[in-house]
Amino acid sequence: MTLPSAHDVALATERRAAGRLLLAHPLVTSVGPHADLFPLIRRHAEWLGKRFQQVLGYRLLVDTSYARLFKAGLGAGAGHRLERSTGAAFTPRTYSFLALALSVLVTAPEQMLLSQLVADIRAAAADAGIKLEETGRAVEKRTLIAALRQLLDWGVLAETEGSVGSLVQDEGGEALITVDREIARIIVAGPLTQSLDGADLVRRAADPGFGGPRTYVRRMLVETPVVYLDELTDAERDWLRTRQRREAQAFSELLGLEAEIRGEGVALVDPEEELTDVHLPGTGTVAQASLLLVERLVERLRPAEPGHPATGGRLVIGVAVPDGLVDELLAELITEYGQRGTWQRNYLEDPSSLRKAVLDLLGRMRMVAPAGPLRSTGQGLPEGYADTVPEGRSVTDVLGARAAATDTATATTATHWVLLAAAARYATHVTERRPAGATPGIDIQQELPL
Repeated sequence: MTLPSAHDVALATERRAAGRLLLAHPLVTSVGPHADLFPLIRRHAEWLGKRFQQVLGYRLLVDTSYARLFKAGLGAGAGHRLERSTGAAFTPRTYSFLALALSVLVTAPEQMLLSQLVADIRAAAADAGIKLEETGRAVEKRTLIAALRQLLDWGVLAETEGSVGSLVQDEGGEALITVDREIARIIVAGPLTQSLDGADLVRRAADPGFGGPRTYVRRMLVETPVVYLDELTDAERDWLRTRQRREAQAFSELLGLEAEIRGEGVALVDPEEELTDVHLPGTGTVAQASLLLVERLVERLRPAEPGHPATGGRLVIGVAVPDGLVDELLAELITEYGQRGTWQRNYLEDPSSLRKAVLDLLGRMRMVAPAGPLRSTGQGLPEGYADTVPEGRSVTDVLGARAAATDTATATTATHWVLLAAAARYATHVTERRPAGATPGIDIQQELPL
Protein backbone atom coordinates (compact mmCIF):
# COMPACT_ATOMS: atom_id res chain seq x y z
CA MET A 1 0.00 0.00 0.00
CA THR A 2 1.29 3.43 -0.97
CA LEU A 3 1.39 5.88 1.89
CA PRO A 4 0.07 9.40 1.24
CA SER A 5 2.69 12.06 0.70
CA ALA A 6 3.19 14.98 3.06
CA HIS A 7 1.55 17.18 0.43
CA ASP A 8 -1.53 14.94 0.30
CA VAL A 9 -1.80 14.93 4.09
CA ALA A 10 -1.50 18.71 4.26
CA LEU A 11 -4.08 19.11 1.50
CA ALA A 12 -6.56 16.82 3.26
CA THR A 13 -5.99 18.63 6.55
CA GLU A 14 -6.69 22.02 4.99
CA ARG A 15 -9.83 20.82 3.23
CA ARG A 16 -11.10 19.14 6.40
CA ALA A 17 -10.53 22.33 8.42
CA ALA A 18 -12.38 24.42 5.84
CA GLY A 19 -15.25 21.93 5.62
CA ARG A 20 -15.65 21.75 9.40
CA LEU A 21 -15.71 25.53 9.64
CA LEU A 22 -18.44 25.83 7.01
CA LEU A 23 -20.49 23.09 8.61
CA ALA A 24 -20.38 24.86 11.98
CA HIS A 25 -20.60 28.38 10.54
CA PRO A 26 -22.42 28.32 7.18
CA LEU A 27 -21.71 32.01 6.57
CA VAL A 28 -18.05 33.07 6.75
CA THR A 29 -16.95 36.54 5.71
CA SER A 30 -13.55 38.04 4.99
CA VAL A 31 -13.94 40.46 7.90
CA GLY A 32 -15.95 38.36 10.33
CA PRO A 33 -14.87 36.31 13.36
CA HIS A 34 -13.41 33.52 11.18
CA ALA A 35 -11.67 35.79 8.70
CA ASP A 36 -8.33 34.06 9.30
CA LEU A 37 -9.68 30.85 7.72
CA PHE A 38 -11.55 32.54 4.89
CA PRO A 39 -8.55 32.28 2.48
CA LEU A 40 -8.52 28.54 3.17
CA ILE A 41 -12.14 28.25 2.02
CA ARG A 42 -11.43 30.24 -1.13
CA ARG A 43 -8.36 28.12 -1.90
CA HIS A 44 -10.41 24.91 -1.80
CA ALA A 45 -13.73 26.34 -2.94
CA GLU A 46 -14.14 24.12 -5.98
CA TRP A 47 -13.37 20.89 -4.11
CA LEU A 48 -15.55 21.89 -1.14
CA GLY A 49 -18.44 22.83 -3.40
CA LYS A 50 -18.39 19.47 -5.14
CA ARG A 51 -18.08 17.47 -1.92
CA PHE A 52 -20.86 19.28 -0.08
CA GLN A 53 -23.13 18.88 -3.09
CA GLN A 54 -22.32 15.20 -3.56
CA VAL A 55 -22.46 14.19 0.09
CA LEU A 56 -25.13 16.41 1.61
CA GLY A 57 -26.87 18.11 -1.28
CA TYR A 58 -25.76 21.50 0.05
CA ARG A 59 -24.88 24.33 -2.32
CA LEU A 60 -21.72 26.30 -1.54
CA LEU A 61 -21.31 29.85 -2.83
CA VAL A 62 -17.89 31.45 -2.44
CA ASP A 63 -17.33 35.08 -3.38
CA THR A 64 -14.44 37.47 -2.84
CA SER A 65 -15.79 38.58 0.53
CA TYR A 66 -17.92 35.71 1.80
CA ALA A 67 -18.62 31.99 1.68
CA ARG A 68 -22.15 30.71 2.17
CA LEU A 69 -23.06 27.06 2.67
CA PHE A 70 -26.78 26.69 2.08
CA LYS A 71 -27.76 24.12 4.70
CA ALA A 72 -31.25 23.04 3.84
CA GLY A 73 -32.47 21.90 7.24
CA LEU A 74 -34.35 18.74 8.22
CA GLY A 75 -37.89 20.03 8.23
CA ALA A 76 -40.26 21.48 10.79
CA GLY A 77 -39.10 21.33 14.40
CA ALA A 78 -35.59 20.18 13.51
CA GLY A 79 -33.72 23.45 13.07
CA HIS A 80 -30.89 24.94 15.08
CA ARG A 81 -32.32 27.85 16.97
CA LEU A 82 -30.82 31.31 17.15
CA GLU A 83 -29.99 32.68 20.58
CA ARG A 84 -29.44 36.08 22.13
CA SER A 85 -26.12 36.96 23.76
CA THR A 86 -27.72 35.91 27.07
CA GLY A 87 -28.31 32.40 25.75
CA ALA A 88 -32.08 32.87 25.60
CA ALA A 89 -33.65 31.37 22.50
CA PHE A 90 -35.17 33.60 19.86
CA THR A 91 -38.92 33.89 20.22
CA PRO A 92 -41.29 33.74 17.25
CA ARG A 93 -41.50 37.53 17.56
CA THR A 94 -37.73 37.87 17.20
CA TYR A 95 -37.76 35.69 14.10
CA SER A 96 -40.54 37.87 12.69
CA PHE A 97 -38.43 40.99 13.18
CA LEU A 98 -35.47 39.22 11.58
CA ALA A 99 -37.46 38.24 8.51
CA LEU A 100 -39.02 41.70 8.20
CA ALA A 101 -35.61 43.38 8.48
CA LEU A 102 -34.15 41.13 5.78
CA SER A 103 -37.06 41.89 3.47
CA VAL A 104 -36.22 45.57 3.80
CA LEU A 105 -32.44 45.31 3.64
CA VAL A 106 -32.17 43.43 0.33
CA THR A 107 -33.13 46.66 -1.45
CA ALA A 108 -31.98 49.21 1.15
CA PRO A 109 -29.45 51.97 0.43
CA GLU A 110 -25.84 51.34 1.37
CA GLN A 111 -26.19 53.54 4.44
CA MET A 112 -29.29 54.52 6.36
CA LEU A 113 -30.40 55.85 9.70
CA LEU A 114 -31.61 53.42 12.30
CA SER A 115 -34.87 55.30 12.64
CA GLN A 116 -35.50 54.86 8.90
CA LEU A 117 -34.80 51.14 9.13
CA VAL A 118 -37.29 50.80 11.99
CA ALA A 119 -39.89 52.74 10.00
CA ASP A 120 -39.31 50.51 6.97
CA ILE A 121 -39.64 47.39 9.10
CA ARG A 122 -42.96 48.60 10.47
CA ALA A 123 -44.16 49.36 6.94
CA ALA A 124 -43.12 45.88 5.80
CA ALA A 125 -45.02 44.39 8.73
CA ALA A 126 -48.13 46.32 7.75
CA ASP A 127 -47.81 45.07 4.16
CA ALA A 128 -47.47 41.50 5.42
CA GLY A 129 -50.44 41.84 7.77
CA ILE A 130 -48.28 41.48 10.88
CA LYS A 131 -49.39 43.55 13.85
CA LEU A 132 -46.55 45.12 15.84
CA GLU A 133 -46.77 46.57 19.33
CA GLU A 134 -46.27 50.24 19.98
CA THR A 135 -42.65 51.29 19.40
CA GLY A 136 -42.41 52.75 22.88
CA ARG A 137 -42.64 49.39 24.63
CA ALA A 138 -39.29 48.28 26.05
CA VAL A 139 -39.96 44.57 25.41
CA GLU A 140 -40.73 45.23 21.75
CA LYS A 141 -37.59 47.34 21.41
CA ARG A 142 -35.39 44.69 22.98
CA THR A 143 -36.86 42.07 20.66
CA LEU A 144 -36.12 44.22 17.62
CA ILE A 145 -32.61 44.93 18.88
CA ALA A 146 -31.95 41.19 19.26
CA ALA A 147 -32.88 40.68 15.63
CA LEU A 148 -30.69 43.59 14.48
CA ARG A 149 -27.74 42.32 16.52
CA GLN A 150 -28.05 38.98 14.78
CA LEU A 151 -27.78 40.84 11.48
CA LEU A 152 -24.67 42.58 12.82
CA ASP A 153 -23.17 39.18 13.69
CA TRP A 154 -23.84 37.92 10.18
CA GLY A 155 -22.32 41.02 8.61
CA VAL A 156 -25.55 42.19 7.00
CA LEU A 157 -25.33 45.38 9.07
CA ALA A 158 -22.41 47.41 10.42
CA GLU A 159 -22.65 50.20 12.98
CA THR A 160 -20.94 53.13 11.28
CA GLU A 161 -21.89 55.62 13.96
CA GLY A 162 -23.80 54.88 17.12
CA SER A 163 -25.38 51.55 18.08
CA VAL A 164 -28.61 49.69 17.38
CA GLY A 165 -28.84 49.40 21.16
CA SER A 166 -29.67 53.10 21.28
CA LEU A 167 -33.23 52.11 20.45
CA VAL A 168 -33.80 51.04 24.03
CA GLN A 169 -31.31 53.28 25.78
CA ASP A 170 -32.73 56.62 24.72
CA GLU A 171 -36.09 57.74 23.53
CA GLY A 172 -35.69 58.27 19.82
CA GLY A 173 -32.10 56.97 19.82
CA GLU A 174 -30.32 57.23 16.48
CA ALA A 175 -27.47 55.53 14.66
CA LEU A 176 -25.98 55.40 11.19
CA ILE A 177 -25.74 51.87 9.84
CA THR A 178 -24.11 50.40 6.76
CA VAL A 179 -25.92 47.68 4.85
CA ASP A 180 -24.36 44.79 2.92
CA ARG A 181 -27.18 43.94 0.52
CA GLU A 182 -25.22 41.09 -1.02
CA ILE A 183 -25.05 39.21 2.26
CA ALA A 184 -28.67 40.07 3.08
CA ARG A 185 -29.70 38.29 -0.13
CA ILE A 186 -27.92 35.03 0.74
CA ILE A 187 -29.14 34.60 4.31
CA VAL A 188 -32.25 32.56 3.50
CA ALA A 189 -31.28 29.03 2.44
CA GLY A 190 -34.63 27.85 1.05
CA PRO A 191 -36.40 28.51 -2.28
CA LEU A 192 -38.16 31.78 -1.37
CA THR A 193 -39.74 32.48 -4.74
CA GLN A 194 -41.35 29.02 -4.95
CA SER A 195 -42.75 28.95 -1.41
CA LEU A 196 -46.31 29.80 -0.49
CA ASP A 197 -45.55 30.63 3.17
CA GLY A 198 -43.06 29.97 5.94
CA ALA A 199 -44.11 26.36 6.50
CA ASP A 200 -43.88 25.65 2.79
CA LEU A 201 -40.40 27.21 2.69
CA VAL A 202 -39.17 24.93 5.50
CA ARG A 203 -40.70 21.88 3.83
CA ARG A 204 -39.27 22.66 0.40
CA ALA A 205 -35.82 23.43 1.80
CA ALA A 206 -35.66 20.08 3.61
CA ASP A 207 -36.66 18.05 0.57
CA PRO A 208 -33.53 15.98 -0.28
CA GLY A 209 -34.58 15.94 -3.94
CA PHE A 210 -32.80 13.46 -6.20
CA GLY A 211 -30.56 12.39 -3.33
CA GLY A 212 -33.56 10.84 -1.58
CA PRO A 213 -32.84 8.64 1.45
CA ARG A 214 -29.07 8.87 0.96
CA THR A 215 -28.99 12.65 1.29
CA TYR A 216 -31.55 12.82 4.09
CA VAL A 217 -29.74 10.26 6.28
CA ARG A 218 -26.39 11.98 5.77
CA ARG A 219 -27.90 15.31 6.75
CA MET A 220 -29.39 13.71 9.84
CA LEU A 221 -26.02 12.27 10.77
CA VAL A 222 -24.14 15.57 10.61
CA GLU A 223 -26.90 17.87 11.87
CA THR A 224 -28.20 15.94 14.89
CA PRO A 225 -26.42 14.42 17.92
CA VAL A 226 -27.80 10.94 17.16
CA VAL A 227 -29.96 9.29 14.51
CA TYR A 228 -32.40 6.70 15.83
CA LEU A 229 -33.64 3.99 13.50
CA ASP A 230 -37.31 4.74 14.16
CA GLU A 231 -36.76 8.28 12.90
CA LEU A 232 -36.02 6.91 9.45
CA THR A 233 -38.27 5.44 6.80
CA ASP A 234 -37.83 1.85 5.61
CA ALA A 235 -35.70 2.98 2.66
CA GLU A 236 -33.57 5.24 4.86
CA ARG A 237 -32.98 2.48 7.42
CA ASP A 238 -32.05 0.07 4.65
CA TRP A 239 -29.60 2.56 3.15
CA LEU A 240 -28.02 3.35 6.51
CA ARG A 241 -27.59 -0.27 7.59
CA THR A 242 -26.00 -1.32 4.30
CA ARG A 243 -23.72 1.71 4.12
CA GLN A 244 -22.94 2.64 7.70
CA ARG A 245 -19.34 1.37 7.79
CA ARG A 246 -18.45 3.08 4.51
CA GLU A 247 -20.19 6.26 5.60
CA ALA A 248 -18.27 6.21 8.88
CA GLN A 249 -15.01 6.08 6.96
CA ALA A 250 -16.12 8.82 4.55
CA PHE A 251 -17.17 11.22 7.31
CA SER A 252 -13.95 10.54 9.18
CA GLU A 253 -11.90 11.54 6.13
CA LEU A 254 -14.08 14.49 5.13
CA LEU A 255 -14.86 16.06 8.50
CA GLY A 256 -12.86 14.19 11.13
CA LEU A 257 -15.98 12.70 12.74
CA GLU A 258 -16.08 9.31 14.44
CA ALA A 259 -19.13 7.08 14.05
CA GLU A 260 -20.66 5.30 17.02
CA ILE A 261 -22.87 2.53 15.63
CA ARG A 262 -25.36 0.79 17.90
CA GLY A 263 -28.47 -1.24 17.57
CA GLU A 264 -30.70 1.77 18.20
CA GLY A 265 -29.00 4.05 15.69
CA VAL A 266 -25.84 5.93 14.76
CA ALA A 267 -24.12 9.00 16.11
CA LEU A 268 -21.27 10.96 14.58
CA VAL A 269 -19.01 12.16 17.36
CA ASP A 270 -16.65 15.10 17.02
CA PRO A 271 -13.55 14.36 19.15
CA GLU A 272 -12.66 18.06 19.10
CA GLU A 273 -16.18 19.12 20.19
CA GLU A 274 -16.24 22.02 17.72
CA LEU A 275 -19.18 21.08 15.53
CA THR A 276 -21.92 21.11 18.11
CA ASP A 277 -23.83 24.06 19.52
CA VAL A 278 -25.08 21.99 22.48
CA HIS A 279 -22.78 20.62 25.15
CA LEU A 280 -23.33 18.17 27.98
CA PRO A 281 -21.78 17.91 30.55
CA GLY A 282 -21.55 21.64 30.96
CA THR A 283 -21.49 24.39 33.53
CA GLY A 284 -24.41 26.14 35.15
CA THR A 285 -27.59 25.09 36.88
CA VAL A 286 -29.42 23.73 33.85
CA ALA A 287 -26.50 21.59 32.64
CA GLN A 288 -25.86 20.19 36.11
CA ALA A 289 -29.51 19.45 36.76
CA SER A 290 -29.88 17.86 33.32
CA LEU A 291 -26.95 15.51 33.85
CA LEU A 292 -28.21 14.45 37.28
CA LEU A 293 -31.76 14.05 36.05
CA VAL A 294 -30.92 11.92 33.05
CA GLU A 295 -28.81 9.61 35.20
CA ARG A 296 -31.71 9.04 37.59
CA LEU A 297 -34.21 8.60 34.79
CA VAL A 298 -32.06 5.85 33.29
CA GLU A 299 -31.70 4.18 36.69
CA ARG A 300 -35.48 4.15 37.12
CA LEU A 301 -36.52 3.28 33.57
CA ARG A 302 -33.77 1.06 32.18
CA PRO A 303 -35.51 -1.84 30.37
CA ALA A 304 -34.74 -5.31 31.69
CA GLU A 305 -33.93 -7.07 28.43
CA PRO A 306 -33.19 -4.81 25.49
CA GLY A 307 -32.07 -6.55 22.35
CA HIS A 308 -32.29 -6.54 18.58
CA PRO A 309 -34.80 -8.23 16.26
CA ALA A 310 -31.94 -9.79 14.28
CA THR A 311 -31.05 -11.91 17.31
CA GLY A 312 -34.60 -12.54 18.43
CA GLY A 313 -34.67 -9.69 20.93
CA ARG A 314 -36.81 -6.61 21.27
CA LEU A 315 -35.40 -3.33 20.08
CA VAL A 316 -35.84 -0.56 22.64
CA ILE A 317 -35.14 2.95 21.40
CA GLY A 318 -37.22 4.82 23.95
CA VAL A 319 -39.27 4.20 27.06
CA ALA A 320 -42.15 6.30 28.35
CA VAL A 321 -41.45 8.65 31.24
CA PRO A 322 -44.32 8.33 33.75
CA ASP A 323 -46.24 11.50 34.43
CA GLY A 324 -44.83 13.33 37.43
CA LEU A 325 -41.48 11.49 37.50
CA VAL A 326 -39.48 14.42 36.12
CA ASP A 327 -40.96 16.76 38.72
CA GLU A 328 -40.33 14.22 41.48
CA LEU A 329 -36.68 13.73 40.55
CA LEU A 330 -36.03 17.43 40.05
CA ALA A 331 -37.46 18.13 43.50
CA GLU A 332 -35.02 15.58 44.95
CA LEU A 333 -32.12 17.18 43.10
CA ILE A 334 -33.06 20.66 44.26
CA THR A 335 -33.07 19.42 47.85
CA GLU A 336 -29.78 17.56 47.49
CA TYR A 337 -27.81 20.00 45.34
CA GLY A 338 -29.71 23.19 44.68
CA GLN A 339 -30.10 24.24 48.29
CA ARG A 340 -26.32 24.25 48.74
CA GLY A 341 -26.39 27.65 47.17
CA THR A 342 -24.70 26.92 43.85
CA TRP A 343 -27.82 26.74 41.69
CA GLN A 344 -29.47 29.87 40.33
CA ARG A 345 -32.08 31.25 42.70
CA ASN A 346 -34.64 31.91 40.01
CA TYR A 347 -34.74 28.20 39.18
CA LEU A 348 -35.03 27.22 42.84
CA GLU A 349 -37.93 29.61 43.30
CA ASP A 350 -39.64 28.46 40.11
CA PRO A 351 -39.03 24.70 39.59
CA SER A 352 -41.31 24.70 36.54
CA SER A 353 -38.85 26.96 34.74
CA LEU A 354 -36.01 24.58 35.65
CA ARG A 355 -38.08 21.66 34.34
CA LYS A 356 -38.68 23.47 31.07
CA ALA A 357 -35.00 24.40 30.62
CA VAL A 358 -33.75 20.91 31.52
CA LEU A 359 -36.12 19.12 29.14
CA ASP A 360 -35.22 21.59 26.42
CA LEU A 361 -31.51 20.83 26.81
CA LEU A 362 -32.02 17.07 27.00
CA GLY A 363 -34.34 17.27 24.00
CA ARG A 364 -31.74 19.08 21.92
CA MET A 365 -29.21 16.44 22.98
CA ARG A 366 -31.78 13.85 21.83
CA MET A 367 -31.86 12.06 25.17
CA VAL A 368 -35.56 12.76 25.61
CA ALA A 369 -38.28 13.63 23.13
CA PRO A 370 -41.94 14.52 23.33
CA ALA A 371 -44.09 11.58 22.39
CA GLY A 372 -45.56 11.85 18.93
CA PRO A 373 -45.75 10.36 15.46
CA LEU A 374 -42.46 9.45 13.82
CA ARG A 375 -40.96 9.60 10.35
CA SER A 376 -40.92 5.79 10.25
CA THR A 377 -44.73 5.95 10.21
CA GLY A 378 -44.78 8.54 7.43
CA GLN A 379 -44.79 11.70 9.54
CA GLY A 380 -43.33 14.75 7.78
CA LEU A 381 -42.40 13.08 4.51
CA PRO A 382 -42.37 15.39 1.48
CA GLU A 383 -44.88 14.71 -1.24
CA GLY A 384 -43.72 12.02 -3.65
CA TYR A 385 -40.77 11.03 -1.47
CA ALA A 386 -39.27 7.70 -2.55
CA ASP A 387 -39.47 5.11 0.22
CA THR A 388 -39.00 1.83 -1.57
CA VAL A 389 -36.74 -0.88 -0.21
CA PRO A 390 -34.95 -2.93 -2.88
CA GLU A 391 -36.72 -6.21 -3.55
CA GLY A 392 -35.59 -9.09 -1.40
CA ARG A 393 -34.14 -6.96 1.37
CA SER A 394 -35.58 -6.72 4.87
CA VAL A 395 -35.15 -3.81 7.23
CA THR A 396 -35.03 -3.58 10.99
CA ASP A 397 -38.51 -3.63 12.49
CA VAL A 398 -38.88 -0.52 14.64
CA LEU A 399 -42.57 -0.84 15.38
CA GLY A 400 -43.04 -0.30 19.10
CA ALA A 401 -39.35 0.44 19.71
CA ARG A 402 -40.39 3.79 21.19
CA ALA A 403 -43.38 2.65 23.19
CA ALA A 404 -45.00 5.90 24.20
CA ALA A 405 -44.82 7.37 20.71
CA THR A 406 -47.28 4.93 19.27
CA ASP A 407 -49.51 4.19 22.21
CA THR A 408 -52.52 6.46 22.09
CA ALA A 409 -53.82 9.65 20.66
CA THR A 410 -52.96 11.38 23.93
CA ALA A 411 -49.32 10.70 23.25
CA THR A 412 -49.30 13.42 20.62
CA THR A 413 -49.09 16.17 23.24
CA ALA A 414 -45.73 17.55 24.27
CA THR A 415 -46.50 16.89 27.96
CA HIS A 416 -45.69 13.19 27.53
CA TRP A 417 -42.00 12.40 27.28
CA VAL A 418 -39.87 9.52 26.09
CA LEU A 419 -36.42 8.69 27.45
CA LEU A 420 -34.18 7.79 24.50
CA ALA A 421 -31.31 5.34 24.20
CA ALA A 422 -28.51 7.93 24.09
CA ALA A 423 -29.32 8.82 27.69
CA ALA A 424 -27.64 5.57 28.73
CA ARG A 425 -24.27 7.14 27.96
CA TYR A 426 -24.68 9.16 31.14
CA ALA A 427 -25.61 6.23 33.39
CA THR A 428 -23.40 3.47 32.09
CA HIS A 429 -24.34 -0.13 32.73
CA VAL A 430 -22.11 -2.35 30.64
CA THR A 431 -23.23 -5.81 29.60
CA GLU A 432 -21.51 -8.33 27.38
CA ARG A 433 -23.56 -10.15 24.77
CA ARG A 434 -21.95 -13.17 23.17
CA PRO A 435 -23.35 -14.30 19.81
CA ALA A 436 -24.60 -17.85 19.81
CA GLY A 437 -21.72 -20.21 19.11
CA ALA A 438 -19.04 -17.55 19.44
CA THR A 439 -15.61 -18.56 20.67
CA PRO A 440 -15.04 -17.34 24.21
CA GLY A 441 -13.10 -14.09 24.19
CA ILE A 442 -13.82 -13.33 20.54
CA ASP A 443 -16.49 -11.16 18.94
CA ILE A 444 -17.99 -9.98 22.19
CA GLN A 445 -19.85 -6.73 21.76
CA GLN A 446 -20.15 -4.37 24.66
CA GLU A 447 -23.47 -2.59 24.86
CA LEU A 448 -24.88 0.18 26.92
CA PRO A 449 -28.57 -0.69 26.80
CA LEU A 450 -31.10 1.84 27.89
